[in-house]
Amino acid sequence: MQAQMLAPAAVLVVWSLIMLYWMAFTRFPAMSKLGRDVGKAKPGGRGQDLEGVIPDKVNWKAHNYAHLMEQPTIFYPAVVILAIMGAGAIDVVLAWIYVVLRIIHSVYQATVNVVKVRFLIFLLSTLALTVLAVRAMLATLFHDPSIVTG
Repeated sequence: MQAQMLAPAAVLVVWSLIMLYWMAFTRFPAMSKLGRDVGKAKPGGRGQDLEGVIPDKVNWKAHNYAHLMEQPTIFYPAVVILAIMGAGAIDVVLAWIYVVLRIIHSVYQATVNVVKVRFLIFLLSTLALTVLAVRAMLATLFHDPSIVTG
């Protein structure tokens, strides 16, 4: 069950990289269109400096990429803990629900971005993550090593 538990995490890692490339491939042309050369950006410049400079729809990809660097930092250790402790089928299903909802959230935020709908998708994914995190906590708090060592 370890591989099945780790697969959703691997998919979310790859999805995060896809969002990184999507962000770059939309930001660079938008910057060029404004006459900004990426190679000549001021030292210490940050992506946030582009807020209000390039179109909002272009920045939405960056916003989502930032989101993928935030909450999933809770998802990854929960998945690893459950993989180590012995994940059950429900854990695998919850992990896939979380990942699928995060991908839907990404695509929605990067393209349509109506906050009310986006928040609902986020809320549903957060509920799946909450259950997953609690299950990881319970798996470690109530683990009985004597069961394994007999």
